[in-house]
Amino acid sequence: MSNLKNVLTIGRYFKDKFGHKVYKVPISISGFTCPNIDGTVAKGGCSFCENDSFSPNLQEKRTKFKLNPRIEENPYLENQLKQLEMQFIATRDRLQNKFGVSKFIVYFQSFTNTYAPFSTLKALYEKALSFDNVIGLSIGTRTDCVTDEILDYLKDLSKDKEIWIEYGIQSFYDETLETINRGDSAENMRYWINKSKEKGLNVCGHLIYGLPNETQEMMLETFKQTVELNVDSIKFHPLYVVKNTLLTNEFRKGRFTPITEELYIDTVVKSIVDLPDNISIQRITAGIDDETLLSPDWCRDKHTQMKKIRLALEKEGFNY
Repeated sequence: MSNLKNVLTIGRYFKDKFGHKVYKVPISISGFTCPNIDGTVAKGGCSFCENDSFSPNLQEKRTKFKLNPRIEENPYLENQLKQLEMQFIATRDRLQNKFGVSKFIVYFQSFTNTYAPFSTLKALYEKALSFDNVIGLSIGTRTDCVTDEILDYLKDLSKDKEIWIEYGIQSFYDETLETINRGDSAENMRYWINKSKEKGLNVCGHLIYGLPNETQEMMLETFKQTVELNVDSIKFHPLYVVKNTLLTNEFRKGRFTPITEELYIDTVVKSIVDLPDNISIQRITAGIDDETLLSPDWCRDKHTQMKKIRLALEKEGFNY
């Protein structure tokens, strides 16, 4: 093992930087949505996204109130701040008990976490940073949902906190973005990623391998262009089909075939082999093991996936 080159995982990055383990605590705040769900840029959301448009059950569970940057005031803010605290405490306690972790980053994960009035964002972010042993934030969003005001504010926070902004890139091919109902363009993504980097923010790019009609060459080209934007970290996801999405219909009509396990592993390994030493990796695969998964079946078992990718990387001289 000693002659293998260590891949810079986000865990290794945090350990090197802070001298101890840092765990991300995922948070999901009700009321958040996306501009391609609420009709601002598109309706129905990305083709792979399960959301209210397709699932009446989700509507029952979630508040009807939806945030967007144009609303004057947010009557649910107190409720959202309570949700944030309850979710953080529950996950923190579990991680402390299980792994003895003492430092955390609050990860605003579900939907678009900058798509709200600026005052709401400030209240949520500052509440998250006020918890004991929280060293920073990671904010999942879209490049069409950030503004100079938001980036300047995050830049200010980053003076003494670890601030990450995670952009769903998925693909740099506009025809793919159109096919998946993304409502954003490659040019706009490049513009805001460059802007975020100019302001000194840590940027993580999310890439999906196996998008409709994409070849391995296209996936690797998106990866290459992501690297050229000097992002700090990358997450890789396979595209899988769950119930209650636009993609469900395409799949059931035989118009979409999910990526094979072999092709996914090969594409991820080729990417990691070409990854510059200063870019960390936060995720190499994703899966879901419940009745909502329609295809591919190999996405049910994330641990087997991880093992296979690790072994494939070892053959290339890398230790993940």
